[in-house]
Amino acid sequence: MDATTGDTTAPASATALGASVERREGREKVTGTARYAAEQPCPGRTHAWPVPASIARGRVTAIDTSAALELPGVLAVLTHENAPELSEPDDATLAVLRDSRVPHRGWFVALVVGETLEAARAGAAAVHVTYAVEDHDVTLTATHPDAYAPEQANGGYPGTREHGDPEGAFASAPVRIDADYRVPPLHNHPMEPHATTARWHDGRLTVHTSTQGSTAVRAVLAGLFGIPEDHVTVHAEHVGGGFGSKGTPRPDVVLAATAARHTGRPVTLALPRRFLPAVVGHRAPTLHRLRLGAHPDGRLASLIHEVTTHTSRVKEFVEQAAVPARVMYAAPDSRTAHRVAPLDVPSPSWMRAPGEAPGMYALESAMDELATELGMDPVELRVVNEPDTEPDSGKPFSSRHLVECLREGARRFGWAGRDPRPRSRAEGPLLVGSGVAAAMYPVLVQPSTAAARALPDGTFLVRINATDIGTGARTVLAQIAADALGVPVDRVRTEVGSSDLPAASLAGGSSGTASWGWAVHEACVRLAERLAEGPLPAEGIDVRADTAGQADADSPFARHAFGAHFAEVTVDTVTGETRVRRLLGVYAAGRILNSRTARSQFVGGMTMGLGMALTEGSTMDAAFGDFAESDLAAYHVPTHADVPDIEAHWIDEDDTRLNPMGSKGIGEIGIVGTAAAIGNAVFHATGVRLRELPLTPDRVLSGLRERSGS
Repeated sequence: MDATTGDTTAPASATALGASVERREGREKVTGTARYAAEQPCPGRTHAWPVPASIARGRVTAIDTSAALELPGVLAVLTHENAPELSEPDDATLAVLRDSRVPHRGWFVALVVGETLEAARAGAAAVHVTYAVEDHDVTLTATHPDAYAPEQANGGYPGTREHGDPEGAFASAPVRIDADYRVPPLHNHPMEPHATTARWHDGRLTVHTSTQGSTAVRAVLAGLFGIPEDHVTVHAEHVGGGFGSKGTPRPDVVLAATAARHTGRPVTLALPRRFLPAVVGHRAPTLHRLRLGAHPDGRLASLIHEVTTHTSRVKEFVEQAAVPARVMYAAPDSRTAHRVAPLDVPSPSWMRAPGEAPGMYALESAMDELATELGMDPVELRVVNEPDTEPDSGKPFSSRHLVECLREGARRFGWAGRDPRPRSRAEGPLLVGSGVAAAMYPVLVQPSTAAARALPDGTFLVRINATDIGTGARTVLAQIAADALGVPVDRVRTEVGSSDLPAASLAGGSSGTASWGWAVHEACVRLAERLAEGPLPAEGIDVRADTAGQADADSPFARHAFGAHFAEVTVDTVTGETRVRRLLGVYAAGRILNSRTARSQFVGGMTMGLGMALTEGSTMDAAFGDFAESDLAAYHVPTHADVPDIEAHWIDEDDTRLNPMGSKGIGEIGIVGTAAAIGNAVFHATGVRLRELPLTPDRVLSGLRERSGS
C-alpha cells in the first residue's frame, strides 16, 4: 500500500472524497465574526459567577449573602436554600445547589447574578460561606486500602480480562520486564472555556452553549426542568475546543438555565479558567504495572497490565487504560485489570483518547524496555508480535496495517541509520536520541439522523445536529453529500449545531464523521434515487435517513485505526531540558475524507501528545485537596516554538466493513503513541529510563545524576 501526505490541493468544487477542501467556517473564525456561546446577541442579558467551595470535604452550615445583595448591580444569589428545585439528574455532577454537601474542593455552593460581569464577580467575592469540615483523602497509591476492582471501565469494557496462565507464563519466561509507570492528572483546557447563554420565553428554554453534543444537552435540560424536549432548543454553532470535557453537559448549562428561570432574565455564565479543573472533568492519574515475558526471539509469552486510578465520590469513572493491551500484541497468556480508589477529588471524565493515551504510554514504554533487554530493534519487536486476530476477542480485524505504518514510518524517518546504542550521539552538551511507538484507537459509530433537500436552484441542503468542535465537520459532511449526489461540493450547504435539526450523536470518541457521515450518505443516496424518478417539484424534495439499527449493530470484526510514531529529541545535560526536533506519524485510518482537515487532526493530536510527554502535568495538593496547576500559567501546553518539525502521513486503506465511506476516526489516534515515542527517544539519548510523566528538566537531571553516580 502507498502512503500519502495529503498535500494535493483541490478546488472547492471538487467532489472526490479525500480532496483538500478548505474549512467552510475558517474565514469566520480568523476574522472574529464566528460567535461563541457567551457572545450571542441577547437583549437584557445578565451575567453569573459561581462561588466554589473552599474546603475539600464537608458541608455548608451557613451562607451569608447580605453583603453581596447590597452591592450595586447584583440581582440575585442562588444557593441550596433558594435555588429552584429540579429533577434528580442521572449525572450526579450536575446536582449543584441541591443540598449542603461539599464532595470536593471547587464544588459550586452558590451562584451570583448581576447586571454586569463585574457586578456578578464582586458579588461572588462578597458571599460568606461557613463550613463543617471533614477529613479528606485525595492521595492515590497503588496499594490504597479502598481501591476495588470495578465491573466495567469507561466505554463499557470489562474491568478485568484474563487468558491462560499469565503469572505462570511470566515466571517461566526467559526474558522478563517488570516496570511501573505513572501518568499524572491531566486537564482539558480548550481555548473557549465552558460557557452558556440561557433564556426562557413562554415556558420554552433556549440556550447557546459550548458543548460537543447539543442533542444530549437538550435531553438533560428537559428532564431536569420537567418540560418536553421540543420546548428546549440548544445551539452550539461554534465551539472553541473541548477535547472530551464538553462531551456531556456540565454545571454551567444547568446553572445558567436555573438562574435565567429564577430571575426572568437571560443569563450568560462563562466559567473562569481557574474553575475548570474542578468542575468539567480531568484525566485521572493512572499508576501502571507492566509485566512482559518473552522468548529470546522477542515473541511474547505473557502480558500483564494492571492499572490503578482514582474516581470521585460523586460518581464512578474508571479510565480504561488497560484496554489497549487487549488489542495490540499476540500474547497467549495475558491479564489486563483495573482498580479504582474513590477519593475526595473532582470527578474525572473524558479527555482526548481516554484510556488509550495513558495506557499506550505504559505499554509502548515497556515494549521499548523489552527491546533493549533483548538487544532487538524496537520496530522489529512489534512486527514479531503482530497478531492474526484480535487477542482479546478472537475476532478477525476488519483491517490492520500497523506493520505497514511501522515500515513506512521507519523509511521516512531514516530509522535504518540509527545507532541503537544509548548515548551514541552527542552535540556538545546535547544528547540526541530517537524513539518509536505504536498506536491504536477503536472505531466507534453511533446512530444519527440526517435530512437532505434538493432545491429548485440546483443546490442541496444537508441538515444534521452534528457539532463542529474545530475539526471541519461542516466541510467533510458536504463532501460526503456531494459524493453521494454526484455534484460539486460548492452546490451543497450544511446546517449543523442546533438541537432543532435532526438528532445526531456527540462529537467524541473519534466517532463524529463516521456517525454523521453515514446518516448524510444514506439521506443523499435516497435523495438521488428520488431525483432519478422524475422532474424536481417546485417546492423541492426532502429526504431523511436514520442509521439506528445499522450504526449501533455489533460487528463480527474487530475495528480499529492503527499508527506508528517516531520522535527525535535532544536532551541538554546542563539544564535537563528536552526538546523535540522531529515528530513523524504514519496512520492506517480507513479512507481519508479530507486530506487537509485530516492532517490538521493528526498534527493536533501529536502536539497534544508532546505536551503530555514534556510539559503537561497536574499536582493534587494533599493538604488542600486541590489541583495546584489551575491556569495556563502553571499548566503548560505546547506552543508553535515547541514543534519545529512535525509530519503526518497515512496509508491508503480500503476497509468495506466500517461504514459507506470506509472511514475510521482520526481525532484521537495522533496523541496515543506520541508520549511513548518521545519517552523512548529520551532513553535512547541518555541511557536513563524515566517512567513518570511529564519529563520535566528536574526529573531528567535527577536521572542523569543517578546514572553518573552509579
